[in-house]
Amino acid sequence: MDYGFVFPAGIRIYEDVAYAEQHGFTHAWLYDSQMLFSDPYASLCMCAVNTRTIKLGTGVTNPESRIAPVTANSIATVNELAPGRAILGIGTGNTARRTLGMPASKLEVMRDHIRICQDLFEGKTTDYTEGNRHRRIKFLNPDADWYNIKTKIPIYIAASGPKSLEMAGEIADGVILFGAVSPSLINFVMDHVRAGAERVGRNPDDVYALCMTAFHLTAKGEKLETSKVRRAVGPFVSSCTNIFALSNPDPTTLPADLRDDIVKFRDIYKVPEGPIETRHLKMYSDYLLGFKAEHEAVVSEKIIRATTLTGTADEIVDAVQNMKEAGIHQVAIQPIIDNRKTVEVFAKEIMSRVK
Repeated sequence: MDYGFVFPAGIRIYEDVAYAEQHGFTHAWLYDSQMLFSDPYASLCMCAVNTRTIKLGTGVTNPESRIAPVTANSIATVNELAPGRAILGIGTGNTARRTLGMPASKLEVMRDHIRICQDLFEGKTTDYTEGNRHRRIKFLNPDADWYNIKTKIPIYIAASGPKSLEMAGEIADGVILFGAVSPSLINFVMDHVRAGAERVGRNPDDVYALCMTAFHLTAKGEKLETSKVRRAVGPFVSSCTNIFALSNPDPTTLPADLRDDIVKFRDIYKVPEGPIETRHLKMYSDYLLGFKAEHEAVVSEKIIRATTLTGTADEIVDAVQNMKEAGIHQVAIQPIIDNRKTVEVFAKEIMSRVK
């Protein structure tokens, strides 16, 4: 099992990424959300020059914030500083789009964005279109030290709905899952990834699967529906479950044991009052950093356990072991309260015990 950490992009986050590397973590992922955090590529470059082994990825970018040639160049620049350690994680743009009050990208737009990046990474001349203009493009200086496409840059697709999960199985090197911790959620997402891979003749086992989640260690018998626990993992629960709800407009596709619980999260980031031009500003102001009191009613013990690694050390070790046996290759933790303490506790209490 590989272990990663998911951090908001920050120009000084390299200090915590280096700390995670020192404690045995294999991957660091930085959010790309321009209205919330720092630029991820500048942050990843700082991480690259201040670490030696940890792999560095966008967690995740999207096809609307930048044109595909810029996306390809940005991560290839990171790859020049950290050869073989750069990964392009890409999705349809949850916070990056919704903090602008704009919808997420369409899947076919993402598919074409990925095609262009893949071709450029392989040194190919590829089709590129802007409006009515169709051109052929390629990296013009692949043998210099401006960027590195000599060392492979994997592309992972972030996915929570059937179509995006199957796309990951079809065309990506890996899939990024959010909060797929319970057996029913793991089966749901992995079944769709396998279906996509098998449809195009790929071996599903070749698709690297990582699950981003939150972590909180509790004492035996400690209740989960408390302000302490909700503060520690609630922001992630709200985010990932909202994504599950929005990515599955037909609720019948969701696992039956969690269907009703997930549907409750569909509209938690909508504000019906006020001008449409500014409604989104209220709900996303503290996104993933602080727990909102209005989410308390839906962040139950059941959904906390289903989407995060919350519980006693024995319970979490068992959960990680089950994830490993179900085909998850990496668990990546989003710390909410204290980055370094989370690194230390997870390494000591969990990583050291998983077989």
